[in-house]
This record gives sequence, C-alpha cells and structure tokens, in this order.
Amino acid sequence: MYPFVNEDAAWQRLQDTQREIENSRLMAEGQPGAALQLLKRIAVRAWHLAELAAMRPPRYAAMRHDGE
Repeated sequence: MYPFVNEDAAWQRLQDTQREIENSRLMAEGQPGAALQLLKRIAVRAWHLAELAAMRPPRYAAMRHDGE
C-alpha cells in the first residue's frame, strides 16, 4: 500500500478548496457579508488540514542495512 495516500488526498482537497474559494469570491462580489462567510470556510478547511497533518506518522530517513 502506498504510505502517503492520505497526504495525496489532503493535497487534492486543498486544491479543491482553493477552487471553491476562488469561485465563491467571484460569485460574492458586491454581496455584503460574503467575505466573513469566506473567512469562516477557509478557517474550517485549514483546521481540517491541520488535523490530517497531526494524524500522519512522522517520516523517518532511510536506514542503511550495514549497521550505519
């Protein structure tokens, strides 16, 4: 199994979020309160990405098999 599947999925979600934010910004031009809603959405997504990063096990440098 590929060990960084969750990392790849998180990257894809980040890209989707960026597209969603850009689309929301374009549609919300001229609407009062849209900026606040956008900031809330960004904060929630950032929180979820931070949770995913916290759950990911640390990466270790490749160990040599000759004892060094």
